[in-house]
Amino acid sequence: MCFGSKSKHIQDDDVDAAARPAGYFPAQPTYAAAAPTSSTNDPPKKSSVPPAYIQQQPQKQQQPSYANGTSSAGPPPAELHSPTTGVNMGNPPAELSGGDDFAPPPGPPPAHTRPPGYGGDDYAPPPGPPPPQSRPVDDYAPPPGPPPPQSRPADDFAPPPGPPPSSKENAKQHDWQAAVPDTSLFPPPPALFSGFYRSPTSNATEAESNAGEAWCAQYPLLQPQSLDAPSLALLRSHDPHLIPPGAGQNSSYTFRGNLTKSAPGVWHVSTAPESGDACIVGYPPLYLVREHNPLATGHATTVYYEVKILRMGRAREASVALGFTAMPYPTFRMPGWHRGSLAVHSDDGHKYINDTWGGKAFTKPFREGETVGVGMTFKPVPTGNRVGVEVFLVRDGGRTREGWDLHEEADAVEDREVTGLEGFHDLTLAVGMFRDVEVEIVLDPKRWVGGVTV
Repeated sequence: MCFGSKSKHIQDDDVDAAARPAGYFPAQPTYAAAAPTSSTNDPPKKSSVPPAYIQQQPQKQQQPSYANGTSSAGPPPAELHSPTTGVNMGNPPAELSGGDDFAPPPGPPPAHTRPPGYGGDDYAPPPGPPPPQSRPVDDYAPPPGPPPPQSRPADDFAPPPGPPPSSKENAKQHDWQAAVPDTSLFPPPPALFSGFYRSPTSNATEAESNAGEAWCAQYPLLQPQSLDAPSLALLRSHDPHLIPPGAGQNSSYTFRGNLTKSAPGVWHVSTAPESGDACIVGYPPLYLVREHNPLATGHATTVYYEVKILRMGRAREASVALGFTAMPYPTFRMPGWHRGSLAVHSDDGHKYINDTWGGKAFTKPFREGETVGVGMTFKPVPTGNRVGVEVFLVRDGGRTREGWDLHEEADAVEDREVTGLEGFHDLTLAVGMFRDVEVEIVLDPKRWVGGVTV
């Protein structure tokens, strides 16, 4: 290791500290007046050394004296030379060596060993052998032991066990005709925008409509009946008895017309020009649940009758309605306007199914002298505990037949329920008349001209 010298200030005089041998630490020397080195003629110079340095200092070891120019054994100490006076001042005292001196400490240099308890941030490894390596948790090394058996996921594409099916079985499995239902069995959709709030011809008053609704609320529908022998005989001979409107229902209502039986299964009806709404019903009912229910019999049943229009007053003023109804029904109202009833009206050709408004467009208006037949067919539905019901209208001697499915798609807001018409209540004929009308009601199948058989 190499150590250099450093300049120091001692009472404004620069003193050059000479290099000292390593490990050499002289004791404090004794300073005396130096002998003049110049000519004898030069005046003596005053020493610039402070008086404190002239006095004898305590000595740690015996030092040689250089005051008389004599020398002792060993090399001389470095001289301190004053540039101002030129006096050789000898070695500086030990006090001149400050904390910032570059002299090495006494003794040999320390060994490169770490003292005990050293806690520095050195990168030297700790003593002893390295610890055994431990594998972190997220290492990719496999777990100990043999690998587990592979399990197939649920959505794997492995074929099922056993031989593949034959081509014939595949054809049956993927037969689209068997997978897609036959839409011909679905009821037809209703005609869009076919409903009316008012009839384009004649309309009853709101008070009359409210009276009919109140009567229906007071008298609920009857449950299926069991007929006695005479009533069953009338039904099977197609000769039911017709009941005039208003009988025992409304004391303020008066039927202004005539109802007579002209032949077995044939009735003649006429009304006056000032006659109001009227509905003629019959007994026994044409459809009996205990006799004709297709869910019990296993086959379809059709009820039908015809009406021949003999006279009909002014167009758009008089009207005839043909339909069916469950009992009881307010006979001072036209059929089709209240619960459990349906009808087709002659003045506007609309169909009414529990409709107090203007009905729905269906056919053209009836004509005077025309024979019109109306019927209902009840048949079992292949699926579900339900009866399929078709309503149809026959005109022009059977050449024109129109109809609709009772369970066709309906408007959930405007259309009302069809309870009483679905084959679980007894149904009777319902013939409505308004103003100057004359008709003939034919119940005998031998006199029908529409080609319908029951």
